[in-house]
Amino acid sequence: MSALRRTKSVEQSIADTDEPSTRLRKNLTWWDLTVFGVSVVIGAGIFTITASTAGNLTGPAISIAFVIAAVACGLAALCYAEFASTVPVAGSAYTFSYATFGEFAAWIIGWDLILEFAVASAVVAKGWSSYLGTVFGFGGGIADLGGLQVDWGALVIIVFVTILLAIGTKISALFSLLITAVKVGVVLLVVVVGAFYIDVANYTPFIPPNQAGASASGADQSLFSLLTGAAGSHYGWYGVLAGASIVFFAFIGFDVVATTAEETRDPQRDVPRGILASLGIVTVLYVAVSVVLSGMVSYTVLRDVPDGHANLATAFDANGVHWAAKVISVGALAGLTTVVIVLMLGQTRVLFAMSRDGLLPRKLAVTGSHGTPVRITLIVGVLVAIAASVFPMGRLEEMVNIGTLFAFVLVSAGVIVLRRTRPDLRRGFRVPWVPLLPIAAILSCLWLMLNLTGLTWIRFLLWMAIGVVVYLAYGRRHSVLGRSAAAAQQLS
Repeated sequence: MSALRRTKSVEQSIADTDEPSTRLRKNLTWWDLTVFGVSVVIGAGIFTITASTAGNLTGPAISIAFVIAAVACGLAALCYAEFASTVPVAGSAYTFSYATFGEFAAWIIGWDLILEFAVASAVVAKGWSSYLGTVFGFGGGIADLGGLQVDWGALVIIVFVTILLAIGTKISALFSLLITAVKVGVVLLVVVVGAFYIDVANYTPFIPPNQAGASASGADQSLFSLLTGAAGSHYGWYGVLAGASIVFFAFIGFDVVATTAEETRDPQRDVPRGILASLGIVTVLYVAVSVVLSGMVSYTVLRDVPDGHANLATAFDANGVHWAAKVISVGALAGLTTVVIVLMLGQTRVLFAMSRDGLLPRKLAVTGSHGTPVRITLIVGVLVAIAASVFPMGRLEEMVNIGTLFAFVLVSAGVIVLRRTRPDLRRGFRVPWVPLLPIAAILSCLWLMLNLTGLTWIRFLLWMAIGVVVYLAYGRRHSVLGRSAAAAQQLS
C-alpha cells in the first residue's frame, strides 16, 4: 500500500523538466495562454448545446444554468491557478495529484483526464463535421463505405490538428489566435444583432413547470432526481440544475491552460493570469448569448426542432435572419477547430507527463526537434481519429463533464493538502480564504456531478475500474519513482 501512496516532490517534478530528451520548449506568454483558454472554451458549448439545453431542460432560465456552472468553474479555476503557479509542470491535475495524494491517485486522475480530453476531442470533431455540411450545403461529412458509416469530416479535422501540434506549440497558438478572433467576433454578432429581435414575452415562464411525462426515466434521469424520487429533470428547478451540469461542457478547457505550464516563460505569473482571464471573458459572453437567445425565440421553438438538436442558428432562422445563421455556422466551424486543437494539446501533455514518470512507456515522452512529444501526438491523433470518424458519440459529452468535475474535486482538495504539507513553497498565486473556498469548489463540483445521469455514472465507474487494472498490471511496476525508491532501499 505504501507504493500506492508514494508522492513525487514538487522539486523533483520541476527538476524532471530539464531532462534533455524530454524537455519541452518554453515559448508561451500569458497572452498565448489566454488565447488557448478562450479558444477551447468558446466553441463546443456556445454553438452546439446552449440552444438544445434551453429547449429541452431549462427554458429561458438557461442563463441561470450558465451562472451556476460558471461559479463552480470559477472556484475550481482559483485552485488550478495556485497549483499551476506552484508546480509549473506539464500534466495539470495529474501532476498536482502526484505531489499531494500519491502515485495511485495521480494515475486515477491521469486516466480520468485521458477520458475527458479524448472523448471531448471526438465529440467536438463530430460537431465540426456537422457544421462543415451546414456551411457548404451538404448533409455533413458522412460516407458509407460498405455498410460502415465513416465521418470523413471529423477525420479531416483530426489529421489537420495532429500535424499542427506535431510541428510546434507556438505555431498552434498563433493559428488559434487568428481563428479565435473570428469566432469571438461571431459571438459578439449574435449578441448585438440578436438583441434587436428580443421579445420579452419569450422570457415567460422563466422557469417552466416540471413536465414529468416528457422527462427521462431510469438511468437516463439525473442521479439527484433519482436519489430524491423526483418526477424527472425536464424543466422546473430540477431542469435548471440538470442544465447547469450539461452547459458545464461549455466551460471545459480553462484547465487545459494548466497543462501548458511547462512551456510558459514565466509560469508563476502567466499561468494564473491565463486561466482567470480566459474564464472571465467567456463567462461574460456566455451569459450575454443565453439571455439574447432566450429572448429571440420561445423555448418551445427550440424544443420542437425536428432532430432535437437546436443551435444558435435556429433562433436566427426563426426570425428570418438567414444571413446571420450562415455567419454563425462559419463562426462555429472556426470555433470548433480551435477547440479540437487545444483539447488534443491537453491530451498529449497529460500522456507526456505520465510517460515521463514511467506509468506509461517512457519512450513515448521523447520530444522531437520542435520540442514537442511527436510520438504521443501521432498516437493520440490516430486513436481520436478512429473514435471520431467511426464510432457514434451519442450523449458522451456527459462523460466529459463527469471526468472534468472529478479532476476539479481533486485539484481543489489538493490545494488544502499542499498548504498544510508544504507551506514553504513559492506560490505565484494564492487562493483566498483557504480552506473555505476550496471546500466550496469541491461541494459545487460534487453537486453538478449528482445532476448528471445515472448511466453516465455507470460508464464513468467502468472506465475507472479499467484504469485500476492497467495501473496494477503496468504502471506500478514501471514507475520511475518506484524504481528509484527500490534502488535506494537496496543500497541502504
